[in-house]
Amino acid sequence: MVEVAGPIFINRSHWGRIRVAGADRLRFLHNQTTNAFQQLAPGQGCETVFVTSTARTVDLGSAYIDHESVLLMVSPGMAAELIAWMDRYIFFADKVTLSDETDTTFAITLLGTEADRPLTQLQLPLPDGAVCSHLQGTAATPLGDIPIQVIRGTGLATPGFTLIGPKAQEKVLQQWLTQQGIAALTPQQWESMRVRQGRPMPGAELTKDDNPLEAGLWHTISFEKGCYIGQETIARLNTYQGVKKQLWGFKLGQPVPPDTQLKLEGAVVGKITSVISDDTGVWALGYLRTKAGGEGTVLTVENTTAQAVSLPLATRGYLS
Repeated sequence: MVEVAGPIFINRSHWGRIRVAGADRLRFLHNQTTNAFQQLAPGQGCETVFVTSTARTVDLGSAYIDHESVLLMVSPGMAAELIAWMDRYIFFADKVTLSDETDTTFAITLLGTEADRPLTQLQLPLPDGAVCSHLQGTAATPLGDIPIQVIRGTGLATPGFTLIGPKAQEKVLQQWLTQQGIAALTPQQWESMRVRQGRPMPGAELTKDDNPLEAGLWHTISFEKGCYIGQETIARLNTYQGVKKQLWGFKLGQPVPPDTQLKLEGAVVGKITSVISDDTGVWALGYLRTKAGGEGTVLTVENTTAQAVSLPLATRGYLS
């Protein structure tokens, strides 16, 4: 866990939100993504990965189970693509419906070990238990009550809560948070936290060239639940210890573009996927061949160095 006192907040309304309803919703998601859904109860949730039939990554999402539906929070710009992708697997007898709620709801994330303080002021319930657990509440603001789903988790290793509610009340909640002296993260600051903590994103660390084991997403995979899209490939990689590359953080000597090759003694052993600069230096995410090393390994990248560092969000299964 990454300690930040806070609280601070960021508006994540541009992240996708998909409502999955119908009597077969849990079975459907159980069969279409990497995590196990059928044993989850209302108020619980999980992180899960959408993968292709060959286990290539599409997106990392968070699922929140309600009595009559499941709300999926997915990466920015991915809702329409994932709805179209899932729709291909809904057959005539399946009782499953998909709806895009991105434009009708807001999502605001409060980060920090003191993130519960503004929620208590708003008279909102605090979900206990694991990340993705959630409760429905009503925020009491001077400008009126706001129905809000309170979710434990921030999408990062930093603790906190994500609040989802009706789009029409988005500005009211943001204004209230600002009036309480709670600072807003900029997109650049969020990106810095994402890279340094190791949250993979589509188009960068989640592509047709990567699988969730390589991306450090072992915690999102059920190895016991049986058949699902991509299951055979993932099971084979796990059984035969076939993960040939891994996602690592890197401390760079100077900025380089994404897709720049990582080299060890002149041999190409990986590539950079994301790069940020902040007041602590230059940081990157990238894939490194498993046999080339891990934390502490120093590589060359263009005319500078890259030292591999651990990632708070990465889980590595038998590679740990």
